Formats: sequence, C-alpha cells, structure tokens
Amino acid sequence: MSDVLQVADRLFTGELDIAQHHPFQLFGELAELEGGAFVAAFANASALRTDDGMVLVDTSSTFLSERVHDAIRGWTRDPVHTIVFTHGHIDHCFGVERYEEDARADGHRPPRVVAHEAIAARFERYVTTAGYNGIINARQFQASRVDWPTNYRYPDETYRDALTVEIGGETFELHHARGETDDHTWLWAPARRTVCTGDLFIWASPNCGNPQKVQRYPLEWARALRAMAALDPEVLLPGHGLPIIGAPSVHQALTDAAALLESLHDQTLDLMNQGARLDDIVHTVHAPDELLARPYLRPIYDEPEFVVHNVWRYYGGWYDGNPARLKPAPDGAVAREVAALAGGAARLAARARELAAAGDLRLAGHLAEWAATADPDDPDTHRARAEVFGARAEVEASTMSKGIFSWAARESSARASAPGAPPIREDGG
Repeated sequence: MSDVLQVADRLFTGELDIAQHHPFQLFGELAELEGGAFVAAFANASALRTDDGMVLVDTSSTFLSERVHDAIRGWTRDPVHTIVFTHGHIDHCFGVERYEEDARADGHRPPRVVAHEAIAARFERYVTTAGYNGIINARQFQASRVDWPTNYRYPDETYRDALTVEIGGETFELHHARGETDDHTWLWAPARRTVCTGDLFIWASPNCGNPQKVQRYPLEWARALRAMAALDPEVLLPGHGLPIIGAPSVHQALTDAAALLESLHDQTLDLMNQGARLDDIVHTVHAPDELLARPYLRPIYDEPEFVVHNVWRYYGGWYDGNPARLKPAPDGAVAREVAALAGGAARLAARARELAAAGDLRLAGHLAEWAATADPDDPDTHRARAEVFGARAEVEASTMSKGIFSWAARESSARASAPGAPPIREDGG
C-alpha cells in the first residue's frame, strides 16, 4: 500500500488527526491503484486506465495542474482518451492543454473533454465576475492577490441528466447532481466498483455553506451521496482529500455525509415553517455531534452554521425576518448612533476588548466593528478591531472563518499603522 493510502486508512480510523493532514494541503503525490492512479493535490485527479487510453477525472488547478500532469506522466505515458470535469471550479478544470500537447508529441488523438451542460454558463459568469472572484478568493485563502482566470477550456461534449460512455470495452457512468455547484458530475465505474465523487465528498464537512459563494444545494447533494452508496462502491476517489478503500468504509463515509446535510436541511426548514427568523434558526440548529466527530466530516473548511444560511437563502431569499434590515440605515450611521449612546467609539473599543478577554468573541466582534466604523480615523479603534478579529481567526477551525476574520484583522492593522488610509483590498488595489 502506498504512503497516500496508508495515511488515508489511518485518518479514517482516527489514528491520525485530520487537522494535521488537511485535505486542502496536498500537493501532487501519486498513489497507484488497481487499474489506475490517484494524484492527491489541492484538488485531486484520478487516472483510470483502459485498453483505449486513460479516463482522467479532473485535471487540477491553475497552480497545480503541471505538478499533477508530471506525476501522471512519471507513472505512465498512456494516451488520455477522455477527461471528465466534475464541475467548473477553477481548481478542477485547468491543464488540459498539457495532455493535448502529449497527444501531439506522441502521435495520438487529443483527449475529448466531457462535462455537464451547465459548466458553460459557469465559465461565462466567471469571466463577468473575475474581479469579484479574485477579491473573495484572496480573502478566503488569505492570499495577497488572486488573478482570477478569464480563459477556460470548454467541454467537447456535454450531457444533461446522465451519460454512459464506453471506453476500451469498459462502461463509465456520468451522473449530474446539484450539490456544491449546479454543474456537478459524479462518475461510477461499475467494473472496478469505483466512484469518483468530485467535491460531493471532500474529507471535511460538506462545502455547502460557503459565505462568499453562490447557492449550494444540500438536499440534492445528500440524495446524490445516497445514490452513490446504493451502488455499493469498493473505492471512493474524492475531489479533495484521500481515497477511501473498502465497501464498508465507503458506505459509512457517503451515508454519514448525507445524514449531516439532511439534518441541517430538515432542522432549518422545520423552523422556517414555524415562522422563525434567520437569527433564531442560526443559533438553534446544531449538527449531530457524532457526525461532526467523524474524521472525514470535521468543519475544517466550511461549517454547518453556514449551511443553515444557504438553506434559508434557497427557500426564503435574502430577507432574514428582521424588519429593521429590510431597508436599513447605513452601517456607518448605526455605528455612530451606538457609539454616541455608549459615550464614544473608544468606549465601544474598550468594551470589545473586555468581551474578547472574557471569551465572548462573537459579541466582541459586533462592538469592535461598530467602534472602527464609527471612528475610522482613530488608530486605537482599529487596533481593537484587529485584536478582536485576530483572536477570532486564531480560535476558528474552518478555512472560511479564518480567512474572513484574518482579512478584517489585517485591514485594521493597516489602518492603525496609517490613519486615514483607505480600506485594503485583496486584489492588491
């Protein structure tokens, strides 16, 4: 068994801590499988060998596609027959040109690319929102700058609900499921009892609530996971994280992830049907502890709390039930009024520090934000804001929370050092 598969097995049993082997901190190690290979990268690629060439499931990101390609080519020079994009997120669908160049050099036909039909609209949306996506992804991943791509490799063939292809005498089934995206594909290879899940399984609490991204679909996601489990796979090759080998382990992982999403969805919808406000729902719904304790469902990337927001948005839109927020006053006006009532922005900043020291970081965040907004030219209000959100980032486990809170702390640290400076922007501007 390769090192990758040994680590995967020890992670699954809890012998190793997933926090020390984060599924989004893998950078191109190849594990050979029966009839193929798996490259563990930030976003993974799976290579399935057939008599007519390989089927590649995803090609990785703009940053790691070269390393993934080199890992596969260090393993075999077999031609690539078909590339399947599981979805259009930019960490999964770059680098096709490397395999096209291989085909030209080796005298083979170029690979065809297959994806769900909705991927084209995603790519077009990415072009029109390139600036915004650069900013939010820099914030999410704590990068100084992200240059969002505007050139994409569109598929040669698309499908709507399902597509069965035969390559090298072997059948591969492509299934559409709305989950993390609306263009998601999962692949089933029945002869090898292997399921390639894409980002429907990522060795973390499902990325179904991402606070800076578009709508996700928890119920349909759960149904897709249960459809995979019903096939009784022996091998699970995920979009992030490591392979899971063995039918009992695969079934457990898939059904546990489905149960987590179903619980969050059903609790939220039940409270919505009772007329609860979003604020009440967010602070009432809790994911089952026994599921969050699973090493492959820890909230180290996204969080169950954020999934609640997404369920609300799906069924209820953007209005959260608080009439003051239907047509609100500007944040600055509210902050100045609260500061006046408190005796000044400095009093708010001081109280924010007290609350943070006492461990109430959520409430401290509100007061620190009001203080810095009420008096944005006061270095000390920004120092307080930097301290509070720096503390919040320190104690959080998820990439999403750490990214946003760290951004706020960096912003105020910069403002405290240069009073009167404009807010920072993650695009370098």
